[in-house]
Amino acid sequence: MGGFFGAVAHQDVTLDIFFGVDYHSHLGTRRGGMLIYDEQDGFQRQIHSIENTPFRTKFEKDLSEFHGNCGIGCISDTDPQPLLVRSHLGLYAITTVGIINNSEELIQRYFSDHGHQFMAMSSGKVNATELAAALINQKDDLVSGILHAQEEIQGSLTLLILTEKGEIIAARDRVGRLPVLVGKKEGAHCVSFESFAYHKLGYQDAYELGPREIVRITADSCETLSPAGEEMKICAFLWTYYGYPNSNYQGINVEVMRYRNGEIMARDEVSRGALPKVDYVAGVPDSGLPHAIGFANRSGKPFARPFVKYTPTWPRSFMPANQEVRNQVAKMKQIPVPELIEGKKLLFVDDSIVRGTQLRETVEFLYESGAEEVHMRSACPPIMYSCKYLNFSRGNSDMDLLARRTIQELEGDEGQQHLEEYADGTTQRGQCMLKTICEKFGFTSLGYQSLDGLLEAIGLDRDKVCTYCWNGKG
Repeated sequence: MGGFFGAVAHQDVTLDIFFGVDYHSHLGTRRGGMLIYDEQDGFQRQIHSIENTPFRTKFEKDLSEFHGNCGIGCISDTDPQPLLVRSHLGLYAITTVGIINNSEELIQRYFSDHGHQFMAMSSGKVNATELAAALINQKDDLVSGILHAQEEIQGSLTLLILTEKGEIIAARDRVGRLPVLVGKKEGAHCVSFESFAYHKLGYQDAYELGPREIVRITADSCETLSPAGEEMKICAFLWTYYGYPNSNYQGINVEVMRYRNGEIMARDEVSRGALPKVDYVAGVPDSGLPHAIGFANRSGKPFARPFVKYTPTWPRSFMPANQEVRNQVAKMKQIPVPELIEGKKLLFVDDSIVRGTQLRETVEFLYESGAEEVHMRSACPPIMYSCKYLNFSRGNSDMDLLARRTIQELEGDEGQQHLEEYADGTTQRGQCMLKTICEKFGFTSLGYQSLDGLLEAIGLDRDKVCTYCWNGKG
């Protein structure tokens, strides 16, 4: 997906940018970028691939070359960025998080007759950040340009712009699909995707942008340039999966939400009389753990860690290009605790079940390690639609998704007309899908969190939360 961090201060901000961006590394594994501005020496920039080497390792050697009292940086799962842009609006740097689904249409409409050339990625697609900048440059000022770009783009656009005036312009997506938070300390302000990133750097919470809001950030102030809108559709997966445990969005902590989500799952399962007799409740490492802790606390079943992931040599999702080696690495990372597996009935909670690519291997690994039963629970409903607003659960086709693929196998095209029924595990179709997946993957039983239960755990007005990947309503 991606994340960003920026800071403006009366002193050098290089280390703040370095550590602030590094604390967004859980949001992407492709590229990282840092850009610092000094009034005398101008813009300094570095972009590196972080596909097989962490951000910190790649950028440590660049620190001695950076200097300045304002800067921005990013973790990107898509384009090389931040970019430097020269236009009638001046020279500025820009980094974005989001997706442009109608890029070809926008290029044809606005730029095909003007000799405009765009940087092409290795995939042949246009650099989305460059296209966003081109749309911004169609207007007479940055604020009007940002609003114009957000209106024209189908998808989402959250961004930071660093100007030669030594100020940062921050804009949250038109309907606030992602958060933008501002921190402050003496003589400095910062802007971030994750709040904990600046807490560790000595900043305190100062402001959270509303949807569509645009602000100007200087060392001494945060000023609203364009007010927030009423409509909000913040991504629910911030809490269930890709948000960091100690982050807060809209005032709701990620870890606390995950405990609550697990508790609600267990509560509802107990009320239906569907809770199986198991020896332990466990989480699929790592993001499934807090959901499982909540489930264990409410169900009264002891929590345990029957297997752990070995990450010192293969942290996060760093994987070699060779698929055979990737498969072997995935197996090597799973380290069993035989005393907690052999002869045991286990209930695992995962943050979500998207494509199911590693589930079968995980279950086989548990049975090979001596498990008697393996029950699986997903902390969110069956994913029925590939995300068209962010990078989560994106694929070439909705049929890449386990739930949709299973429905197609069961009932063909007719089944695709009954997705809501399949998503409900209490219906005949829902039960049929669960049974089929259990047989396919070797689960003793399978259950999904309900959409109502998930929204209850988040605690926001349901109309303010994007649930597109589950019910097609964005």
